[in-house]
Amino acid sequence: MFKNHPKGLIPAALSNMGERFGYYIMNAVLVLFLCSKFGLNEETSTLIYSFFYAGIYVLSLVGGYIADKTQNYKGTIISGLLVMTMGYIILSIPILATEGNTSWLLTVTCVALFLIAFGNGLFKGNLQAIVGQLYDNPKYSSQRDSGFQIFYVFINIGGVLAPFVAPMLRSWWLNVNGMSYNASFPAMCHEYLSVTDSMADENMNNLYALATQVGHQGGEISEFCTRYLDVFNTGIHYSFIASVAAMLISLIVFLCVKKGLPSPARREAAEEAKYTPEEKSAMAKEIKQRMYALFAVLGIAIFFWFSFHQNGTSMSLFARDFVDTSTIAPEIWQAVNPFFVIVLTPLIIMLFSSLSRKGKEISTPRKIAIGMGLAGIAYLFMTVYSLYMDYPSGTEFRSLNEAAKAGLLSGPWVLILYYFFMTVAELFISPLGLSFVSKVAPKHMQGLCQGLWLGATAVGNLMLWIGPLIYNKAPIWVAWAVFFAVCIISMGIMFAMVKWLERVTR
Repeated sequence: MFKNHPKGLIPAALSNMGERFGYYIMNAVLVLFLCSKFGLNEETSTLIYSFFYAGIYVLSLVGGYIADKTQNYKGTIISGLLVMTMGYIILSIPILATEGNTSWLLTVTCVALFLIAFGNGLFKGNLQAIVGQLYDNPKYSSQRDSGFQIFYVFINIGGVLAPFVAPMLRSWWLNVNGMSYNASFPAMCHEYLSVTDSMADENMNNLYALATQVGHQGGEISEFCTRYLDVFNTGIHYSFIASVAAMLISLIVFLCVKKGLPSPARREAAEEAKYTPEEKSAMAKEIKQRMYALFAVLGIAIFFWFSFHQNGTSMSLFARDFVDTSTIAPEIWQAVNPFFVIVLTPLIIMLFSSLSRKGKEISTPRKIAIGMGLAGIAYLFMTVYSLYMDYPSGTEFRSLNEAAKAGLLSGPWVLILYYFFMTVAELFISPLGLSFVSKVAPKHMQGLCQGLWLGATAVGNLMLWIGPLIYNKAPIWVAWAVFFAVCIISMGIMFAMVKWLERVTR
């Protein structure tokens, strides 16, 4: 798997793995944390999540521009790791949200998220540009696609481990304080503390029943609710300390290996003097065509990420509401996707290599089109299953009594099957998209073009709130049907452009 790849690939991947581990700890709990910490409704929490997630990728354009302008990719990457560390330090400080401090505390939380997003923008695209530069050497150029797939595996090793950290620390801290975990109880606590006497009788009965299960042993229920929220969220704050440690490890790894990694801008400057005016004119025309191809693929990528990143919003809510999580916290389901990435990537690489040896190599644009179809299959399954189960909207489901809810819960296999198809789709699109960008990007715009790929992700992320909105307003099959349609239409458009893209990038 690692044969015939440049030596710098693994050190760069290890540095990225540490950063991704810290990031995925936070990402696994962010929406549910905003709900439990501040009592925000799901639409507001997912809106903040959408802007944060979009900010990460939009700011990659800024990070790419800074690196291209200063010709200091490595320094920009180091700055990004330091800025992200500051954001995680702020998030790790446990302060109880009360009626008097919620406004400024939520603002500070959003500032921390901005620091993480900005630091990520400085780090992510520029490290990918360096990896792409490794494969500009003709000795390794044929391995570019598989190189980015290997790079992607290391990202997801952190993604597998991270979702277990926050639930583990949260449950540990609850147990230390004589309490136990329940995914629904924090929302009930906020509802009771905000409306008290006007809380519906059925909701009050559910509150008292769950309070007894999670550790209430008598006394004022309002005091217990306040204490439970404090303990519950403090446990999550402690998990952000692990993110700080992961950032520092990633920084140390990068500092140790940076001398062995290329500097894209310096190499381009050395080559620039060798070109004649005629060659430069021909190159300008070719660059123009390649940029058209890049933007065409970016347009498709927007809709893939809009659909794929529902794993942190509407799919996270589905795992909490409609899946039996009595033994598994809903955040842990986000580890299924990176687990499949690690397991399936070698198989995908072997498949592509086998086809290449037989003279049936699939071009990168065609792989991306197939990936969109596979994403559509994932949502087709969710649509059919939700129709079969006659699932109501998320809001209607949560208003049911506990017995009625229990009768509608699905088994874990539903999420596992969904993530299987979505992960295969991801492996046909995400690492190969990075490879495609590194192939078509002008060498003096490596950072900026990687930022453009991430910028397309940002546009998709800006629309993430649509999923939870439909999920809570209509029978949930409607939400899945929307994403199915988006994926299938995108696949059709991509297939229509394949021959042109293959010709331009040949």
